[in-house]
Amino acid sequence: MSRFDELIRTVAHYQKLAGENYSRVRGLAEELREGLCAYIGSTDGVCVRLVPPMGAFEAKDYGDQAYSIPPAGFRPLGPVLFGLAFRVSTGTDWMRVTIECQKIGETFITRIAGGEEYTLSIPLAENDPEPFYDHLYEHVLDWFQTQITRYEAGDYGQREIGFDFSRNADSEALS
Repeated sequence: MSRFDELIRTVAHYQKLAGENYSRVRGLAEELREGLCAYIGSTDGVCVRLVPPMGAFEAKDYGDQAYSIPPAGFRPLGPVLFGLAFRVSTGTDWMRVTIECQKIGETFITRIAGGEEYTLSIPLAENDPEPFYDHLYEHVLDWFQTQITRYEAGDYGQREIGFDFSRNADSEALS
């Protein structure tokens, strides 16, 4: 076997693992979206959507574009980022939280970008994701509470990194 043949075979195996990683993280992200919406308990429509981890976004599910690596073609093997957009009003105001997910063995190390790590296993329903749901919910709620406190103290001129907002005037965004 030539060196080139060995390289091609090695890269093909690498790409197979990268595809498996993408598929598993995507499955976890979809379970998180669905579970978080149920955890939050919105009675008037969808309250969590999968969106790109950075850049402009609208209040819609993005499918393959919600992830930091492509669904096909050459993919890097490593942590995958995705955005979870939380509806934060009865209207169409959404706040994005970027999640980083890395497969370690049969579990996932999951964290809010730059935040505390959680170990999750799929399927989530069999592995108690509620502490992670608590953490995500408290993270979003705390951001607003901190902004309220700063405003009331007269110190509200700063915007912290970590959240992006989207407002869609289309009322269909809730369905």
